[in-house]
Amino acid sequence: MGEERDFDRDKDRDRRRSDRKRSRSRSKDRRRKSRSRSRDKGNSFGVDKKKFRRRKQSLYWDVPPAGFEHITPLQYKAMQAAGQIPATLVAAPGMAPVPVVGSTITRQARRLYVGNIPFGCSEEEMMDYFNSQMHACHFSQAQGNPVLACQINLDKNFAFLEFRSIDETTQAMAFDGINFKGQSLKIRRPHDYQPMPGMSEQPNSAVAGVVSTVVQDSPHKIFVGGLPSYLNEDQVKELLMSFGQLRAFNLVKDSATGLSKGYAFCEYFDINLTDQAIAGLNGMQLGDKKLIVQRASVGARNSTMAAPVQIQVPGLQLSGGAGPPTEVLCLMNMVTPDELKDEEEYEDILDDIREECNKYGVVKSLEIPRPIEGVDVPGCGKVFVEFNSVIDCQKAQQNLTGRKFANRVVVTSYFDPDKYHRREF
Repeated sequence: MGEERDFDRDKDRDRRRSDRKRSRSRSKDRRRKSRSRSRDKGNSFGVDKKKFRRRKQSLYWDVPPAGFEHITPLQYKAMQAAGQIPATLVAAPGMAPVPVVGSTITRQARRLYVGNIPFGCSEEEMMDYFNSQMHACHFSQAQGNPVLACQINLDKNFAFLEFRSIDETTQAMAFDGINFKGQSLKIRRPHDYQPMPGMSEQPNSAVAGVVSTVVQDSPHKIFVGGLPSYLNEDQVKELLMSFGQLRAFNLVKDSATGLSKGYAFCEYFDINLTDQAIAGLNGMQLGDKKLIVQRASVGARNSTMAAPVQIQVPGLQLSGGAGPPTEVLCLMNMVTPDELKDEEEYEDILDDIREECNKYGVVKSLEIPRPIEGVDVPGCGKVFVEFNSVIDCQKAQQNLTGRKFANRVVVTSYFDPDKYHRREF
C-alpha cells in the first residue's frame, strides 16, 4: 500500500511538472507571438511602419509647392508644361535640381507695384477686384485665382500684388490706369524686378476703356505744354479726349508737392487723330496761358498749324476765341460717320441740333456731311450751322462749347462763310 501511495504521489508530481512545462511553453509562445506582433507595429495605433512611410512620401506626389495650393495638381502640371511656370533650375553636376516656383527666385517677376490706391481699401478687396478683372478680361491662364497675395502700405498709399505665374503678372500690366473706387491706379514693376529670359515684358492685350499712365516713346507720342497748374488729371484728360479715345496719358507732377508741372504726354488709340489733336489744341488759350502741343519724339514731322479751337471742360472757365467770329459755326466731336448712315437716326440728329441752335438765334441753314461708300467725304463727322447774324453765332458758340451731345464734349470753332457756301468742308 505504501509503495502504491508513493507511486501515485510521484505520478502526480510528474503530471504537475508536465503541466507547468506546458504552461510555461504556452506562455513563451504567447510572449514570442506578442514580441513578433509588437515588432510589426510602428506605434501604439498598430500602423505598419513601411506602409506609414509610403503614405507620408505620397504627400509629395502631385502637390504644388508653397503658394500654389489653390490649384489642383493637374492644373499645376498643365501650367508647368505650357511654360507658364519654370519647372526647375539647371543644377550643378551631382546636385539635385532646385525648385523655382514659389521661391524668391521668381517672386520679383510675379509681383506688381500698385500706386494711388483708394484710402481705406482692404487687401481682400484688392485681391477680389484684380482676380475678377483677370477673369473678366480672360487674362487668367488656368482655373482658380491668379492673385495669390496682397500687401498694402496705407501710410504711403500703395500695395504689392503677387501672382501665381510670370505670364499672368505681365498681362496684369494692362490694368495700369484702371479705375478702382474712383482712383486711377498706377501699376509698375517692382524696383528689384529682373526680366526672365525668354519671357515677354509687355502685355499682349489692351483693356477697353483703360487709359495707361505710362506713355511709351513712339512717333505718335504727344507733348502738351503750357497747362495751368490748377488743372487736374481728369480735366486735362477730358480736354484731350474731345478728339478721341486715349491709349495713354500722363500729367507730370512734382514728386514733393504732387502738383502739376504744367505739361503732360499722351497717345491716342487711333494714330490718325494725332495731327488733328495737335492742330486743334496747339496755341489754344487756357486762362492766361497758351497751349504748346506737338509730337514728343525727336525728329518727328511737324504737324500743320490750324486755327485754335476753343474747348471747355465742365467746371472750368476757359477764355479765348474759336477764331475770328463769323455767322457759321462748326461743331465737332458730336456725331460719328456710323450714326449718320441710318436715315432715321440722321433725321433725329438734324432735328435735335436745329432745335437747340434756334434757342440762340435764327438758323438759316444746317449741314451735316454724310458718309458715302468708297468716297472720302470732306467734313464727314462735323456739323455746320449758319446763323442769321454773327451775334447769334457768337451766342450759340458760347452756350454750346463744352456741352455734351451723345455723351461727347462738344468742340466749336467759327467757319469761313465762303467755304461753307462752296461746301469746302
